[in-house]
Amino acid sequence: MLSGNQVKYINALKLKKNRETQRQFIAEGSKLVIELLNGPYHINEIYATPEWIGMNAAFVRPGKIIPQQVTEKELSRITALNTPSPVLAIVSIPSAEAEPLSFNNNLILALDDIRDPGNLGTIIRIADWYGISAVICSETTVDLYNPKVVQATMGSIARIPVHYTNLADFLSGLPASHKVYGSFLEGENIYTSVLSDKGVIIIGNESKGISQDVEKFVTDKIHIPSFATGKKSEEHAESLNASVAAAIICSEFRRRII
Repeated sequence: MLSGNQVKYINALKLKKNRETQRQFIAEGSKLVIELLNGPYHINEIYATPEWIGMNAAFVRPGKIIPQQVTEKELSRITALNTPSPVLAIVSIPSAEAEPLSFNNNLILALDDIRDPGNLGTIIRIADWYGISAVICSETTVDLYNPKVVQATMGSIARIPVHYTNLADFLSGLPASHKVYGSFLEGENIYTSVLSDKGVIIIGNESKGISQDVEKFVTDKIHIPSFATGKKSEEHAESLNASVAAAIICSEFRRRII
């Protein structure tokens, strides 16, 4: 049975200030928790129904971690989801990050002020799918360990390095020969552009796009064209969702090297 203090502590981790103080975050869902168990993160506690524990005994081996059995009603008191999952884990936030500049020779994503938790989580999942080496986030991008972000990654958080830094400083430190791609209305059609298998792809804020401080480092402006031909501008979508745009851009980059 969950104690009142446990319930209070777990619910407190839904707030960023408490996650930063305690250096822990919440992860919910069978697939997500199993991915974290098999990944580099350290899991401190697992709260799960007896049914989940019985079905996943191979993943929660004795000596690794012993789950605490709870009821669905107890899980409903601590969940951050609309419908509680049969398992919730408390996971340590890593104390140190690798130096982002070590990813210079690969294709990475840089996120400029992404605010929606679902977008960040989905973009991390997209990076995992397309073999992107890392995701670099601006300091104003939503917290990686927000429960909605963690949930939206569907386990990709266990495989994709994510770093927070001042994007302008990061980009200014890149070699002059390094390509930096950004999506703009005046950019070149991505389907006819020359694309590299190395460089930085910047995804801008959901409403404002790429900031001026970051735009000055863009070497190649690209654009995803609309195919809603024959329609007035007010009769079709004004823009694409940030995570949808990230998926299209990553797909086109990877398609070139198949």
